[in-house]
Amino acid sequence: MMKYQGKYKVFDTSRIRTYPVRERDNKVHLSDLIDPQEVMKRSYEVSSYVEEQVTHLAEQIVSLRQRGLPVLFFTGAHLVKNGLGPLVVDLVKRDMFTLVAGNGATSIHDFELCLFGETSENVPRALEEGAFGMAFEFNYINAALIVGNRMQLGYGESTGRMMHDADFRREVEKVLDLPEGTIRFEHTDISIQYACYEKNIPLTIHAGIGTDVLDQHDWFDGEAKGGCSGRDFLIYAEHITRFTEGGMVLNIGSAVTGPEVFLKAASMAGNIGKVPEGIITADFDIRPYDPGVFSNEEAVGYYFRDQKSIVTRVPQAYHGEGIYIGGNQKVTVPLLYQKVIEKL
Repeated sequence: MMKYQGKYKVFDTSRIRTYPVRERDNKVHLSDLIDPQEVMKRSYEVSSYVEEQVTHLAEQIVSLRQRGLPVLFFTGAHLVKNGLGPLVVDLVKRDMFTLVAGNGATSIHDFELCLFGETSENVPRALEEGAFGMAFEFNYINAALIVGNRMQLGYGESTGRMMHDADFRREVEKVLDLPEGTIRFEHTDISIQYACYEKNIPLTIHAGIGTDVLDQHDWFDGEAKGGCSGRDFLIYAEHITRFTEGGMVLNIGSAVTGPEVFLKAASMAGNIGKVPEGIITADFDIRPYDPGVFSNEEAVGYYFRDQKSIVTRVPQAYHGEGIYIGGNQKVTVPLLYQKVIEKL
């Protein structure tokens, strides 16, 4: 699909062999997803400190939204793989987030669940067969980005629109030379991308090149992927200009992308006189947290950008509050959801 006229040899993607995604061995199924109603009936065992901090965050989320202030939610892909997507969908529908963001894999896992109700390919077995990431249906996203790039849309808007809009979906089918009606999404009710598009809440995808299974296919177009993701970064950066009177940034399991995207966008906002002020930042991860190592380049923890930036440097720079929630996100994220709903 991509043309190259330089002096080096490139991989010929037309040689790639694909297979129907429904034939794939997956680790996550609909039965693994967490039902928001069931969450409210459960008890989650955490330390008193974690419970206090999560309760505090939940109270602040509700308070900020009641005052019309922004709450930004950035998540890595494991939240979706861990079956927590329906909780995000419900909070999106309740207007608890003003922007949702993630990396390319976040979009892909959500797409798979929306399409056919399964995700998380059995990678070791697929690698042995040279089949990892080779399901044809990934080209639905590639084609959506091609169409979206023509229309000068963002990545999240393109995928959400493909799920939601039959006319846009037909343009995607035309790119792939598929009969009308081929692309059908069976589970839109559990899709974060679908929910954000329907609620007119920006979903921004911050993707790399060569980092996603989309990039292995003949329909991969780096210009389209980069163009759509680049527009998403500008949507995200514009959103950060709304934090001059406070707000919250939640970073869930994103070790590098979430923190780095925020830092660049915050610098851009400050450059035009829209400096964030008094914001609350929270990082959810499973690693130990030691704020004493962030000035020691010999310490491993110095290189944990989510902890160093999101929890420490950002609140210091913007006179805010940084919180680290350590623990398994299968427990801490449902607990946050539970506390938000109780507060509402």
